[in-house]
Amino acid sequence: MSKIHKIYNRKTRGYETEKMTGEDSIKSTYHTVLGRLGLELLLKRKIYPFILGRLNDSRCSAGKIKGFVQEHGIDMSECIHDLRDFQSFNAFFARKLKPEAREFAADPRLLLSPGDGKLRAWNNIDIERVIQVKGFSYTLAELLSDRELARQYRGGVCAVLRLGLADYHRFHFIDSGRCTGSKSIKGFYYSVNPIALRAIPELFCRNRRAVSTLRSKNFGDITYVEVGAAFVGSIIQTYRPDTAVARGDEKGYFKLGGSTILLFLEKGAAAVDEDILLQTERGYEVKVLAGEAIGRKT
Repeated sequence: MSKIHKIYNRKTRGYETEKMTGEDSIKSTYHTVLGRLGLELLLKRKIYPFILGRLNDSRCSAGKIKGFVQEHGIDMSECIHDLRDFQSFNAFFARKLKPEAREFAADPRLLLSPGDGKLRAWNNIDIERVIQVKGFSYTLAELLSDRELARQYRGGVCAVLRLGLADYHRFHFIDSGRCTGSKSIKGFYYSVNPIALRAIPELFCRNRRAVSTLRSKNFGDITYVEVGAAFVGSIIQTYRPDTAVARGDEKGYFKLGGSTILLFLEKGAAAVDEDILLQTERGYEVKVLAGEAIGRKT
C-alpha cells in the first residue's frame, strides 16, 4: 500500500486506506509524458470542468447516484433529502446534511474543522515556505495574492483540509463573527489528489481559489482559502459578506470534484492538537468531520 493513500483514524487510532476513484488514470496523467501533455492542453483548463459540470447538472446524470453511494458507503440517513429527490448528480454532490449530523461545539476554546475531509496542520508556520507536501512549498503571499495579509500569519497556524469525491462538500464557519467578501483568484484546475500534490510544485497557488477573512469572536482573524480542483466547476459562497455569522453556519460549497480548504490563524491564536501534528509530521492525513475539534485556543 502506498503511504500517501493511508489515512489516520482518530477514533480507532489506526490507519485505513483511502478509496481513490480513478487512481490509475491520475497516475497516468501526472507521471507520464502523454498524460502531462493532455493535462497542460486540456485537463487543467476551465473548459474541461465546465463540460463535466453541465453533464452532471443534467437529469440523466442522476442514474449514477445510487451506484456511487453504494461504492463509497455514504450514509444517506445523514442527508436532508432521500436519493430519489436528487434530479442530477451535481445536486447530490452538493447535498445538505441534517443539523444533528454535524455538531459544532459551543466551547469557545475549541478550534473546529470547517468540513469533512483529510486534514494536515502545522503550528508556527514560515510564510515564505508553507508546506504543500514533503519537498514542495509555496509562499503565503503568492497563495493569497496579498503580501500584507500574508504577513499577518507569520508564525501562525495552517490547516489544510482535502475533500475527496465521496466527502460532504459544504463548508462552515468555525467561529462566530463577520466575514469579508470572497476574493476570486484566477487559476487552473489541477487535481488536489496526493499524487498531483507530489507532482505539481506550488499547486495551490496555480489553481483557481477564493480568499476571505473571518473576523472571529474567539480566534482573531481567520483567513479561508477555498481551492478549486479537477472537475470543480464552481466554488459557491452562500453567506452574506460583512454580516454576523454564527459558529457552524454554512459558508459555501463546492460543485463536483475533489477540493481543498486552507485555514490560516494568527500567531498565538490557537494550537493544533498533538495527534494531528504528529501524523502530519509522519506524512499522513487525519480523517475529520465538520465541527470536530482539531485544536484549542492558547
